[in-house]
Amino acid sequence: MSVGGRDYQRCDGCEATFLDPAQRPDAVQERAEYEQHQNTPDDPGYVAFLKRVADPLLDRLAPGSQGLDYGCGPGPVLAQMLRAAGHGVTLYDPFFHPDPHALDTRYGFITCTEVIEHFHAPAHEFMRLDALLQPGGWLALMTGFQTDDTRFAQWHYRRDPTHVVFYREATLAHIARRHGWRMEVPARNVALMHKPGVGA
Repeated sequence: MSVGGRDYQRCDGCEATFLDPAQRPDAVQERAEYEQHQNTPDDPGYVAFLKRVADPLLDRLAPGSQGLDYGCGPGPVLAQMLRAAGHGVTLYDPFFHPDPHALDTRYGFITCTEVIEHFHAPAHEFMRLDALLQPGGWLALMTGFQTDDTRFAQWHYRRDPTHVVFYREATLAHIARRHGWRMEVPARNVALMHKPGVGA
């Protein structure tokens, strides 16, 4: 499928739609795009947007949980919200917080908000996230869920040059089954993955 000079393919197994690898942006282009984002805790609209994932996650976390904001970007507002609720949050982002030590431990929860659509190697990234997540932990995902193909060409989410893979709810359910997670969809464009505890 070609749209606006960009070529997309569909995974027959998980139904993800992904951009031709030859057309992905390079690291310089990616960073330049991310640096244009103006996401701050002073923006009530952005905070309300993040509450769609923060609130259901907080409902499920034990007090004082330790988590990882994976792909936190230049302004980790979600981490601030979770810290204000009494949880510890470590930051990791390949461009803005590239601390390899953040990937040396396991966490009770991991957040990926507006991140997984940027993955150039999704299977590898989800394997890494599974390895970073403690048994019994939660992986909170927020991304624009793709719906029917007739809307894809005009979809605003597709037009972001750094968005290279698009997930249907069925895609995320496929990923959950592959890793043995239990998936919940508590809000629009939000998926919570629960990793079974030891002995579960």
